[in-house]
Amino acid sequence: MMDYKVIIKIIIISFVITLILGPILIPILKRLKVGQNVRGEGPKTHLKKQGTPTMGGIIMLIALLITTLSSGLINRDMIVLLVATLGFGLIGFIDDFIKVVLKRSLGLRAYQKLIGQILFAVILAIYQSNTSILGTKVLIPFLDKTLDLGMFYIPFIAFVVVGTVNSVNLTDGLDGLATGVTLIVLAFFGIASVTLGFNSVAIFSAALAGACLGFLRYNAHPAKVFMGDTGSLALGGAISTIAVLMNLPLILPIVGGIYFVEALSVIIQVASFKLTGKRVFKMSPLHHHFELKGWKETKVVVVFWITTVILCLIGIAGIM
Repeated sequence: MMDYKVIIKIIIISFVITLILGPILIPILKRLKVGQNVRGEGPKTHLKKQGTPTMGGIIMLIALLITTLSSGLINRDMIVLLVATLGFGLIGFIDDFIKVVLKRSLGLRAYQKLIGQILFAVILAIYQSNTSILGTKVLIPFLDKTLDLGMFYIPFIAFVVVGTVNSVNLTDGLDGLATGVTLIVLAFFGIASVTLGFNSVAIFSAALAGACLGFLRYNAHPAKVFMGDTGSLALGGAISTIAVLMNLPLILPIVGGIYFVEALSVIIQVASFKLTGKRVFKMSPLHHHFELKGWKETKVVVVFWITTVILCLIGIAGIM
C-alpha cells in the first residue's frame, strides 16, 4: 500500500504550483481579453461576471503535468490518465478558443465535440478491455462481485465516459461548484486507489486534487477566473478515466451524483418542454433552478459540496 505521506506531498506540491501559476496566467488571460460571455436569459446576478477571464483550466493542467511528471511514477496507466485528461481538455480548449478568442459564439459544433469525445472514450475502453486483469468485467459496488459486459463493454464505457465529461461540463456554472465537487470526488478516488493498490491512480488523483484546491483560491466566489470548457472537459475526462482504470465505472453515479443530477435536470427540462410545452424547473441545469428560487450562489455551491461528501462516504462503504 502506498504511503499516505507521499500522497500528501503530491497534493501540497500541486497546490503550491497552482497558487504560483494563478497570478502569472490570470493577468495574461485578461490581456488577451479571454472573457466569459454570460447568457442574458440566465440569473441576473450573473451579469456582473461578464468579461471574467476564462480558460483557467490551463492553470490546473499545467500544475497536474508538472507534478505527475516529476513524481517518478510514469508508467502505462499514468500515461493513459494524462493523455485522456489532456485530450478532453484539448477539445474544450479548441471550443473556448473559437468562442472567446476568435469571437465566434457557437464554438465547436455539438457533433464535432461529440465525435472527439467518443473517439477518446472508445480508445480508452479498448485499452482497458485488453490490459485489465478483469477484461470486460466491472466491479459492482456493495456486492463485492463483478459483472461481465462482454461485447457491450466498449459501448458501455464510451457512454459512461462521454456522459461524465458532459455532466461535469454542465456542473461548471457557479463559482467554485465544479472545482469543489471534483476535488471531493478526487479525494474519494485517492482513498480508494490507495486502498485497492492502484498507485498510478493515487498519484494522479492527488496531483489533480491539489490543482483543484489551488484553483479554488481564484475560482471561489467571487471568481477571478473560470476554468472554461478547457477545465471542465479535462476534469470530466480525468474522473471517468480514473473510474475505468479502477474497473469502477458503476460507482460514478453515486460519488458523482451531483454531476448526473445536473445533466438529468437538463434532459428532463428539454424533454418536458418539447412534449408538453411546460418546464419542470425554473431553469436548468439544477443549480440555476435553486438560484431562481432565491438561494444565494454560495449556498447552492456549499450544499452541493456537502451532498458530494455524503455521496463519497457512501461510495467508500460500497468498495470496502
